[in-house]
Amino acid sequence: MLKEERHKIILKEINLHNRVLSTDLKDQLVVSEDTIRRDLNELDELGLILKVHGGAMNKTFHYPFNKQDQVYALEAKQVIADKAISLFKDDMMILVEGGTTIMEIAKRIPNELRATFLTVSPVIALTLAEHENIEVITIGGKLAKNANIHTGASVINELSNIKTDLCIIGTNGISVQSGLTDSDWEIVHVMKAMIRAAKKTAVVTIAEKFETVQKIKIADIEAIDYIITELSPDGPVLSSYGGKDKPLLL
Repeated sequence: MLKEERHKIILKEINLHNRVLSTDLKDQLVVSEDTIRRDLNELDELGLILKVHGGAMNKTFHYPFNKQDQVYALEAKQVIADKAISLFKDDMMILVEGGTTIMEIAKRIPNELRATFLTVSPVIALTLAEHENIEVITIGGKLAKNANIHTGASVINELSNIKTDLCIIGTNGISVQSGLTDSDWEIVHVMKAMIRAAKKTAVVTIAEKFETVQKIKIADIEAIDYIITELSPDGPVLSSYGGKDKPLLL
């Protein structure tokens, strides 16, 4: 495979999943670790990605306030954000994760909404705090630099004492058979705790992530109340995700 082809695949994976492991790229592209290392170094030097220990991540995901970096699938994420906001009601307590889609939600919340938001993401908290009628509570712990959210036992313990009206999370992989999945052990445990800490849970995801699977399971599809994507809920892509005992599609 030519270098240019590898770079296109690497960029697509990073844009889609926000962060990737070098070992996963090596297996996917069937090349050596040295080849992947050189590819990531070159893409980093070009300013297209951010190389981190063990892999690479999306620059926009790491630096969400840098307007020079283009958000991947921005229009789709804005559609998703507006759908998610339709679930919000005054006086709700809403728990949110981090990521570029949830950042769009935080930016687009109507000024008149009165609600309390809890978040494990310091960058999301800063954006939420710009809304006059929103109270923001951060759930602190060790900062996972590859995801910009707080992780660890202290976060999970705090979440165990909370029961919010709604939880909104993203996912790095979603399929009917494997459910919601991710590649980071600590983040998975935080997301499990977030689901337990809410009466209802919504997953926000762009359509490209459907039928992709990461290494670690977060939850079954049936454990989720809403799947929110940019697609019409009546479309063929979502047909196997809805139905009895499955999430409501938005």
